[in-house]
Amino acid sequence: MLSIKGLNSFFGRSHVLHDISLEVGKGDVTSILGRNGVGKTTLLKTLMGLSDRVTGEINLQGRNIASSEPYARARSGIAYVPQGREIIPDFTVRENILMGGFARADGKPTVPEIVIELFPYLRDNMERSGGLLSGGQQQQLAIARALAADPGLLLLDEPNEGIQPSIVEEIEQVIFKLNRDLGLTVILVEQNVRFAREVSHRFAMMEKGRIVAEGPTTELTDDLVHEHMTV
Repeated sequence: MLSIKGLNSFFGRSHVLHDISLEVGKGDVTSILGRNGVGKTTLLKTLMGLSDRVTGEINLQGRNIASSEPYARARSGIAYVPQGREIIPDFTVRENILMGGFARADGKPTVPEIVIELFPYLRDNMERSGGLLSGGQQQQLAIARALAADPGLLLLDEPNEGIQPSIVEEIEQVIFKLNRDLGLTVILVEQNVRFAREVSHRFAMMEKGRIVAEGPTTELTDDLVHEHMTV
């Protein structure tokens, strides 16, 4: 579904990503791992068109989108849940979800049935202000907003950061359902190795803006984790 070839990404004068190449199969969950500051978030932002300059190719279903604007990438089926969630606190739950719907290919915002099914709390609190939700509830809302775009590829940046363990388990089950039942392709930036091993088909380990190891999750050994993730 996604083929990245020789990708370099820049913010101002900083050369952050160096010659990244990665293949993401349709229906796969791929975890991007590594220490803080190695370029994981930059990779997701670059896929969404949020870096200053890129070279190389980002092929989505055979079409190079490396020069496309962010809105065009969203319309082509990529949805992004950023680190920190970035919901609009003064908007209601419903309004936040509908904001994601403007990225639908048909341009018709709606609250998808899958959101109602996956997130009972959001279903029962549609008129509650987003800013009054807990961190875990806001993370659910951020995922719901992304799903309102009806994506084929979902980018998740550390969805478990700063939330309670019970919600972590719920998000794990959400990813399972979206992938296994609906066939959604997912790229997941994650620090929690157990979580990555549970939900992912493949992994890519990053170091200093480069991919230094990749493969099926069965090859994500403790030695690799120790070498590239231990502080």
